[in-house]
Amino acid sequence: MTQPLEGIRIVELAGLAPAPFAAMMLADHGAEVIRIERAGTISPIPPDKDILRRGRADILSLDLKQPGDVARVRGLAREADGLIEGYRPGVMERLGLGPEILCAENPRLVYGRMTGFGQDGPLAQAAGHDLNYLALAGNLATYGRAGAPPTPPANAVGDFGGGGMMLAFAMLAGILSARATGRGTVIDCAMIDGAALLAAQIWSLRAAGLWRDARGANLLDSGAPFYDSYECADGKWVTVAALEPNFFAILKARLGLASDQRDPGLRDELARLFASQPRDHWCGLLEGSDACFAPVLDMAEASAHPHNVARATFTDRSGFPEPAPAPRFKEI
Repeated sequence: MTQPLEGIRIVELAGLAPAPFAAMMLADHGAEVIRIERAGTISPIPPDKDILRRGRADILSLDLKQPGDVARVRGLAREADGLIEGYRPGVMERLGLGPEILCAENPRLVYGRMTGFGQDGPLAQAAGHDLNYLALAGNLATYGRAGAPPTPPANAVGDFGGGGMMLAFAMLAGILSARATGRGTVIDCAMIDGAALLAAQIWSLRAAGLWRDARGANLLDSGAPFYDSYECADGKWVTVAALEPNFFAILKARLGLASDQRDPGLRDELARLFASQPRDHWCGLLEGSDACFAPVLDMAEASAHPHNVARATFTDRSGFPEPAPAPRFKEI
């Protein structure tokens, strides 16, 4: 089928992970993405192993301190629907590639700016990484167990969920608007803002008195024994997430639990039970049922799991496992 974003052209000023992730998502669904890398930049990930580079129509190496290369970028931007950059505020302006110039030359251009703290505010010029944005947005305080330090969720929430995915969404929203009105826009996509937005439900629960600020004291943060991970006899782990009473009833029946969902002894009973058999035993008993169960798979196991294989959740187009484009589009 025709890719949904065919006919859209994006210029990507390559940077750290969040902006390339947004460009990758657009390319995954058919956009033509022209990636511009700064000459002399060396990445710790070899280009043939860098999933975030996939799908680019062209990859150019330019020196943005050279007037001729700056002019080349301006020429590409004049013919593009959107531009993505991930530099600190003011850098593109100093290079002569700021939105005032590029949007004047192409009034339909959607100019996407990715930063950690945003284009303005007291911290706009401060260096930071995913962990810092999660900390300041309030997210990080909710990740971890009672009595333990906050636990970083790798860099999925700030860089990719709150950053790259938000920017991909914003680029498409801006392009739709530009096609309707003839006017582009400048997008201020800050990872701190996106991370805060991803916690919208937690803020709702807190406002309703259903979420405590203490870690490990709530339904979704390991505070509930029926929504947690447990170690098995072979040192591997499983998860149960039987929040609803009807699902817990299935879990209880299949495991032969003595405890009810709200009994104080449930956690200890589950821990003892799961520790009595290897993980595969519990998969055979519970996986695929409405007990809300899943094994904790490492990355190699995840790429080989039958459900993921059946859906082609991972691909090996480059000779190693990598997540396939998502979501899926099917013709009606």
